Amino acid sequence: MSTLVIVTHPNLAESRVNKRWVQELKKQSGITVHNLYEVYPDEKINVAQEQELLEQHDRIVLQFPFYWYSTPSLLKKWEDAVLTYGWAFGSEGGKLEGKELLIALSAASVEENYQHDGRNKYTIEELLRPLEATSHMIGVKLLPYFVQYGAGVLTDEELEQSAQRYVQTVTS
Repeated sequence: MSTLVIVTHPNLAESRVNKRWVQELKKQSGITVHNLYEVYPDEKINVAQEQELLEQHDRIVLQFPFYWYSTPSLLKKWEDAVLTYGWAFGSEGGKLEGKELLIALSAASVEENYQHDGRNKYTIEELLRPLEATSHMIGVKLLPYFVQYGAGVLTDEELEQSAQRYVQTVTS
């Protein structure tokens, strides 16, 4: 199975979790790591190139830090530009149908805050509902989310464990 990991972190060099995940992914075969902020510093997305990349892979991973209960802005811009009617969906679309989609995110806040009685009042699953709806629209199989809570307070050992679990999830 070929896997495309679309990394969308506006400052990956300063990231602790996402950077470590990418380092570990790059050691694996069959995985293409595609950093949107590196490829598109001007945010001018090459739609044809992105669609071709997606078509070449069986599994798509969207990896990002959770910002304001959503994705970083470039990932949303990428979705709007790339997942077009007539290509990703619609009567002549369906180019991604049957592929797998994994959402992998790091959240600075601890898991207890993502509960109805927690600080954020909603679960991660509820907050990610737009991505779930998108997966249904484009016909991909949405895999269980990979979430690293408490990204801001992980010990070095917990970070290493997270990287190993992430690679195992992406490659299994």
